[in-house]
Amino acid sequence: MRTRMAVWGWVFVLGAACAAACQAQPAPQKPLPDVSQTANGAPPHRTRLILKDGSYQVVMSYQVKGKVVNYVSAERGETEQLPTDLVDWDATHKWEQRHPADDTQAPGPAIDPELLKEEADRRALTPEVAPDLSLPDQDSVVALDYYRGTPELVPLVQSGGDLNHQTSHNILKLSINPRSASHEILQLKGVESAVQMHVDQPIIYLRIGDDSGVSRGGTPFTVDTHGAGSGAKTDSAGGSPNSGYVMVRADVRTDARVLASFNIGMLGSSVKAQQDVVETTTEMLPGGHWMKVTPKHPLDFGEYALMEVISENEVNRSVWDFGVHPVAPENRDVMKPEPKRPVTLERRRPQ
Repeated sequence: MRTRMAVWGWVFVLGAACAAACQAQPAPQKPLPDVSQTANGAPPHRTRLILKDGSYQVVMSYQVKGKVVNYVSAERGETEQLPTDLVDWDATHKWEQRHPADDTQAPGPAIDPELLKEEADRRALTPEVAPDLSLPDQDSVVALDYYRGTPELVPLVQSGGDLNHQTSHNILKLSINPRSASHEILQLKGVESAVQMHVDQPIIYLRIGDDSGVSRGGTPFTVDTHGAGSGAKTDSAGGSPNSGYVMVRADVRTDARVLASFNIGMLGSSVKAQQDVVETTTEMLPGGHWMKVTPKHPLDFGEYALMEVISENEVNRSVWDFGVHPVAPENRDVMKPEPKRPVTLERRRPQ
């Protein structure tokens, strides 16, 4: 009898404890409502989130949830997050007051033309050429290569002359007699270039020294056969839209690579392709800051140089050299894809 009463007593105690625990558990909280931080209670519109470090994010809209800001990036069109502690709210609200939303254009958000132009110019400086891989924000010439399936941007350096380090571009004009037989016009040191491509149709991007931000259009055009130098040649950061470009295969000799002359007047002709000369298709990227140069045909294994054709009988003897060898080691100083990540705060230990 006593044993049965003890068992029932323990059952009663456990039941009471469970009931107390259920009553003590707090009720689930309702999610906090989205709170817009735009000026004067206006609906979200294209604006800036100015950060405490002086930089800013151009956003289509943003909302505050507790200690996190959710915003739609105007540059990437994706929803991203950053902690509210990183935002300079006073500066953000002051900017919004100077650039209010246009309520007359319902239902869409107002777009500041000045902000649109500024954002387009910024994107044009570093266009994306592969997923999460953008051209560098500096004067340079780079080649798009694929190493083991991963896209990489490889810097190219001019060879054959004293390089102008302020522009990363050097022009040493060399006249070619279009009627003469092929002869040596340039000799590069070494039997192979320091840069080796792992694909047979590498794409080369030349930075153009034009920061006006005016688009030159995106329609491809082939190398000019007779009027390649029809415009005034200006020294630029990587190339000139007035020039033509060809990829010339080098003749590898003892400790040197030799480039031979070719008939500029025959470029673009369908009569007969010139040996060791691969013509290219060029395309000006939107914004006019970069030119895309693509070989019209796959390149055989070997050593090459990208040569600038200035006019009907002139070429630039300062060239960008590279090789094509799929089994070569990975190039140095390459730029690899960088997936975008949301900004986060890091805890610092007290010193």
